Amino acid sequence: MSARSRSGGWVERPMASAITASTAPPSGAKHSVLLLRRANDYLAAALRARYHVLSFYDSGEPLPAFLAASAAAEPEPPRAALVVGGGAIRVDTAFLDAAPYLRCVVTTSAGLDHVDLAECACRGVLVAGAGEVFSTDVADHAVGLLIDVLRKVSAADRYVRRGLWPVQGQGDYPLGSKLGGKRVGIIGLGNIGSSIARRLKAFGCVIQYHSRRPKDTVSFKYFPDVTSLATESDVLIVACALNAQTQHIVNMEVLEALGEDGVVVNIARGGNIDEAALIRALKGGEIAGAGLDVFEKEPEVPTDFFSMDNVVLTAHEAVFTTESRSDLCDLMIGNLEAFFDGLLGMERVVLPFSKMITTDDMGGRSLGLSCTHKSPSWMQSKASSII
Repeated sequence: MSARSRSGGWVERPMASAITASTAPPSGAKHSVLLLRRANDYLAAALRARYHVLSFYDSGEPLPAFLAASAAAEPEPPRAALVVGGGAIRVDTAFLDAAPYLRCVVTTSAGLDHVDLAECACRGVLVAGAGEVFSTDVADHAVGLLIDVLRKVSAADRYVRRGLWPVQGQGDYPLGSKLGGKRVGIIGLGNIGSSIARRLKAFGCVIQYHSRRPKDTVSFKYFPDVTSLATESDVLIVACALNAQTQHIVNMEVLEALGEDGVVVNIARGGNIDEAALIRALKGGEIAGAGLDVFEKEPEVPTDFFSMDNVVLTAHEAVFTTESRSDLCDLMIGNLEAFFDGLLGMERVVLPFSKMITTDDMGGRSLGLSCTHKSPSWMQSKASSII
């Protein structure tokens, strides 16, 4: 059965009864779940109220040993894992080899660059992401970073705190730049990119964008490549997925095209920008400033940024608000329950058995599957029931 996901992509959905039967624990027992991220008290309590939680960070073991030991969990091996995006744990071939009992990966991020979707599909492992839970919060943060860089809010805060205002006065403090009227180029016009566009349009900005293809639903000017977009923009905002095509999509050529008055904001993934090139461009005056929430080697941040008053840094926190934390917890629990109960209304689901799987989560990429692993027997048995 094919159905449109909430993200707009088409996914194949197997029959609910087969999944329900395959994931039923012994009567009265709780399902086992791997917890592969540090959880706040709210999420940890919600998980433990419903599931037998095997926490990697509480175990104190190396990951391979933890995954091997989890296979012997009672009353059943864990069928689902909760992971975090942008962390040290990648759901790749090695991970799946070490945890062959897993049938579902629930990630707390909207991006899926830390999950090998093709390998999961080959092995019959479902993947559920955070969907649109973070879209408004990330869009707000992107606009905040941009205003901060343009109007030098953080730099002005430091100026006041250092006691320089009474000494030097306002006359020597460099002026900022207004937001209204700026030509803003958005790289990636998905849920987050579109939310950013709506906010900045209200500020009087001219919105234009680059994505895989033009969007029929918007009137913004489309650019087929990032360099031409940068040439015609005052601001570049990176809001695309990270994959092989978008790794270092903002490089020195793009930064030079943006120009000496240009500003870059990144709320996507650190790897979308060539960080070394960005540092060179900032030091050399090729661009005017940057607002960065993500970095290539998190949580390590290049120290070159620390002395730059024209750079605003945040600790990959665009997604986090009090409200989004609560919403995320509800969604993660809902996704796990959907898997264990055989209800397939999960946000951002990638399921096996499609020769080609295409969803917005993968940045529109098609996964040409060449599977070396057979799906588990219970998945094979229901393959014939998929229409």
